[in-house]
Amino acid sequence: MKIDHVAMYVRDLEVVKDFFVRFFGAVSNEMYHNPRTGLKSYFLSFGNGAKLEIMTRPDLSVLGKDIYRTGYIHLSFSVGSEERVNSLTAKLQSAGYEVISGPRFTGDGFYESCVLDSEHNQIEITV
Repeated sequence: MKIDHVAMYVRDLEVVKDFFVRFFGAVSNEMYHNPRTGLKSYFLSFGNGAKLEIMTRPDLSVLGKDIYRTGYIHLSFSVGSEERVNSLTAKLQSAGYEVISGPRFTGDGFYESCVLDSEHNQIEITV
């Protein structure tokens, strides 16, 4: 068994799509639009078969995104080396994205950083 994809609602579909394409090498399909419900979505594919579905619709409820809360917390991307963690983190920071931790070694020995995307979703970058 495998997880096929993860999905998340976003306010600005194009900005979030461009973030994952630009910084994480995602490949996007054509936008799906359901005119009856207003739903619009993209499937973003990553090199190893992982997929992220991003969706929006006009009747979204926007909730707070406290860092420490229950539920799904972050998406994690493995970039292959400490140097690439450092490089991507610096690139994101210089593009104006907030780095909320790292790059650093965690207490359990992982090398990682964590940034917030344009909608304050946590994106973890690991070796």
